[in-house]
Amino acid sequence: MRYGRLSNIRVLDQPNANFRLTEVSSVTEFSVASALQNYINSDHPSHGRKIHPLILKAGIKPNVNISIKLLIMYVKSCCLSDARQVFDELPRRTLSAYNYMISGYTKHGFVEKSFALVQELCLSNEKPDGYTFSMILKGSTSGNAGSRLRCTGREVHAQILKSNVEGDDVLYTALVDSYVKSGRVEYARRVFDLMLDQNVICSTSMITGYMNQGRLEDAEDVFHKTVEKDVVVYNAMIEGYSKSVETAKKTIHIFIDMQSLNFRPTISTFASIIGACSLLSAFEIGQQIHGQLMKTELFTDIKIGSALIDMYSKCGRTDDARSIFDSMPRKNVYSWTSMIDGYGKNGCPNESLELFDRMISERHTKPNYVTFLGALSACAHTGLVAKGREIFECMDRVYSMKPRMEHYACMVDLLGRAGSLNQALQFVMQMSERPNSDVWAALLSSCRLHGDVELAKIAANELFKVSGESRPGAYVALSNALADAGKWDSVSQLRELMKARGISKGTGFTWIGTDAGLEAFHAGQSL
Repeated sequence: MRYGRLSNIRVLDQPNANFRLTEVSSVTEFSVASALQNYINSDHPSHGRKIHPLILKAGIKPNVNISIKLLIMYVKSCCLSDARQVFDELPRRTLSAYNYMISGYTKHGFVEKSFALVQELCLSNEKPDGYTFSMILKGSTSGNAGSRLRCTGREVHAQILKSNVEGDDVLYTALVDSYVKSGRVEYARRVFDLMLDQNVICSTSMITGYMNQGRLEDAEDVFHKTVEKDVVVYNAMIEGYSKSVETAKKTIHIFIDMQSLNFRPTISTFASIIGACSLLSAFEIGQQIHGQLMKTELFTDIKIGSALIDMYSKCGRTDDARSIFDSMPRKNVYSWTSMIDGYGKNGCPNESLELFDRMISERHTKPNYVTFLGALSACAHTGLVAKGREIFECMDRVYSMKPRMEHYACMVDLLGRAGSLNQALQFVMQMSERPNSDVWAALLSSCRLHGDVELAKIAANELFKVSGESRPGAYVALSNALADAGKWDSVSQLRELMKARGISKGTGFTWIGTDAGLEAFHAGQSL
C-alpha cells in the first residue's frame, strides 16, 4: 500500500492522552489515522480537529479509513455539520459510515435527520444491520421524536425479521424499550421472553412498563427472575411502588432490602422513598431518610430538598419543611411551590401568601400553574377576594399563562366562601370555556354553605349534565342543602331519583396512621 506524505504536522500535547506528535519532516497516513484514533479515545476528542485542516493544506485526499475516523471524531466532538461534510465527501459510503452518522444525529436529538439518513441507506447498496435498527428504535422513543415516529417499533421489528438480521442484546433491549414506551407491554414481553440473556436493562424496561400500567404482579415476576440486579432495577421497583398509597409500604421494604445488599441509593431512589413517606404520612421514616441524606453529598441537591419539603408538609410538619426550604442553597419553582402549597394545606394561608409575594418580588423564579393554584387556595381560606382576583388576573397579564379549569374552580370557591354567590355565578357564566364538573361543584358547595337552595339547584343541574354519574357527591350535596332548608319532600324526590339512576355514594373512610402503617377506617368501624 502506498502512503501519502504529510509535511510539518504539529499536534499539541493533549491532557489525559497517551500520545504526543511533534513536528516531523514527514508523517504517513497510517500515523495520521493512529493519531486520530488516539484523539477519539481521549477525553478531549475535539482537540483532534486541528489535524483535518493540516491534511487538506498538505493536499492529501484522505482515504476511507481516515475519513471515517474524522467522521467519528467530529461526532464525538458534537460537530455534526463537520461530520456530515466528511460523510458527504466520502467516495464510497460504507455501512459503518452511515451508522456513525445516524448514531450522531440520534444521540444529539436530530431524530428527523437520522431517519432521513436511514431512508437514504435503504435506497443505497448497503443494508441496515442490527446497530442501525437499534439506533432507529432509540430515536423513535426519544423526546425529540415527533408523534409520527414514536410508534415505529412494530414496523422496525418486521424489517428485522424480513432482513434476517442477527439480533444481539443491544438490539433486543432497544426493541423492548420501544414497545414499553409506546404502551405495548405484551409485545415487549414476547421479545423479552425470547432473549437467551435477559439483561438487567431489559428487565428494568419491562418493570417500568408493567408499573406504568398498574400490573404489579407482572413487574414483581420480572424483578424476581432478574438474576444480576443493580441499583437501576431496584429504583424501577421503588418508583413504581411509590406512586400509590396502597403499595407505598412496599417501597420501604424494598428500599431496606436494596441497602442490605450494599447497593448505594441514588437521587432517584431517595426521591421515590421520600415520595412514599409523603403518601403514607410516615413522618418517622421520612425523618430517618432525612438523617441518612445528611451524611451524603446528595443532601444539597435541589430535587431532594423539594421532596423533603413536600414530605414534611404532607406530614403536617411545616416548621421542619420551612427549615429545609430556608437552608437550600438554590431553589427552583418546585421548592417554592411545595412550601407555598404546604402552608396552605396545613391551615397557614397567611404564611403561604407571604411566601408567594416574596417569590414574585424576588423575580428569580417564575411561578407555575400549581404555584398559582396554591396561592388562590390560600386566598379562599382567608377570604381575600381582591387579592385572589389580582393573582388570577396576573396569570395571563404578567406571565402569559392561561388559567386552567382548576384555577377557575378555585376562584368560584373563593367568591362563594366569601358569600358573593351572584358574583360567583356571573364569573362562571363569563368563562371563555365550558365549565367542567369541578367548577359547578365549587359553586354547589358554596350554595350549601350559605343556604342558597335555588342557586344550589341550578349548580346541581349543570353538574348532573356534565358528569352526573361520576359525581354522586353532587346529589348528596344538593340533598343536604335541601335538608338544611327544611325541604324534605324535595330531599325524598332526589333520593328516589338517585335510586332510579343507580347512583350510590361510597362509604366514607379516612386514613389513620398505625404501627403497621397507614390503614383505611370506614365510617362506623371501631378501632
